[in-house]
Amino acid sequence: MRLNEHTKLVGQRVILVPYEARHVPKYHEWMSCPTLRNLTASDELTLSEEYDMQRSWREDNDKLTFIVLCAETYANTNDEIAAMVGDTNLFLRYDDDEEEGNQYVAEAEIMIAATEARGKGYGREAMLLMLKYAQNHLSVTKFEAKIDMDNQISLRLFESFQFVEVRRVEVFHEVTLERKVTPDWLTWLDQQVDIKSETYK
Repeated sequence: MRLNEHTKLVGQRVILVPYEARHVPKYHEWMSCPTLRNLTASDELTLSEEYDMQRSWREDNDKLTFIVLCAETYANTNDEIAAMVGDTNLFLRYDDDEEEGNQYVAEAEIMIAATEARGKGYGREAMLLMLKYAQNHLSVTKFEAKIDMDNQISLRLFESFQFVEVRRVEVFHEVTLERKVTPDWLTWLDQQVDIKSETYK
């Protein structure tokens, strides 16, 4: 999605930047890890296929993605590649329950791929920034998260965002959690994180 191609989101611990071609080699290196692919339900891709996927994330209107940078590393190095720690994504589809027909359900994903960056609150802040950005710029009525049953860290993370379990599919080893967008929840979201948007060049 081109919505965010010139947008940088700045938080306390992390910075979110659009997924660019220069990020692909490091991202591909991350996804060579079988454990990470299993936790994220991702297929193994060649480097060429990874570049194709990056272009798809940029061009397709039903996908929104940011690369997650460690704010401290980036401040010290001014090097996005060195500061990369993960990514956060939304997959969008129209909400069939809404009569207007232009409201979205957004499936949310967060991955902190760099092992040394886990357990530091980066994933929580990055996902909060993404949720708030989507709420500000897209007509989202409901967020979803589909998580591997063994991924207790992600399950607890989304539960902390007030997502609730609505489905458990044993054959796919997957739990689906949902969060409907309500005035009360938006008030809660506003209290969790300050979002600072800058032009990304």
